[in-house]
Amino acid sequence: MPWWQTFANISPRALRVWQRNADVFRATILVNFLPPMLEPVFYIVAFGYGFGSLVKTVPYLGKEISYLSFMVPGVISIAVMFQAYFETTYSSFVRMYYQRTFDAITATPLLVEDVITGEWLWGATKSVAASVIMLVMISFFGQVHWPAGLMVVPLALLGGLLFSALGLATTALVPQIDNFNISTFLVIFPMFLFSGTFFPLEILPGWAMKIALILPLTHISSLVRGACLAQESPYALASVAYLLVLTAGAFAVALLLMRKRLVK
Repeated sequence: MPWWQTFANISPRALRVWQRNADVFRATILVNFLPPMLEPVFYIVAFGYGFGSLVKTVPYLGKEISYLSFMVPGVISIAVMFQAYFETTYSSFVRMYYQRTFDAITATPLLVEDVITGEWLWGATKSVAASVIMLVMISFFGQVHWPAGLMVVPLALLGGLLFSALGLATTALVPQIDNFNISTFLVIFPMFLFSGTFFPLEILPGWAMKIALILPLTHISSLVRGACLAQESPYALASVAYLLVLTAGAFAVALLLMRKRLVK
């Protein structure tokens, strides 16, 4: 089958895969609800008030803002990455390899492409859900400017789609579930630290800053921070365009690799 037929095989039936995952999510809603609700509180107390008592302000767009105001959008961005990536790596691998859920689904009229697309959409949905919960919680600390903060939701969707695609591409390649530790250590953990989430990129050496600008989380963090502070982030349009191109490319790669793995 030609490669382009893989994309033509995607149908609205992929939403049934999304629905299946959503039903499982609702069955364990309390377990899934607590982490994104409590995570920003822990970060704010530990970093915002703890570390923030030592670092009062940081430079942002030519002026000084509190460290707490700088750090909070980074926490939301990290949650977007974690929710999407880990859902489409560990969770998808369990459904594919151990539970054989994918085999059961493809025994119905749904195609492999529908399963992959449904998983992709579900990972992004978890990112959006986490961002909404975090926005509500962070609002109690006065760290979100409304209505500009609502822009975080579509940004979380875009970031979720990107990291879901990256997660599925990784899942298509790893032979064992333990191998996810490699990609997490080499890719996800560096983005967690060096994407302008906890400190301004300007304090990095020039070469490190150039590398950081390649990382997708850098652009998501910048856009989310602009929304939370009601200020346009630097090069906002370029960041959105970069993320859209990366997302399209990552999904294409993920779809082709996952299909190759699932169709023997």
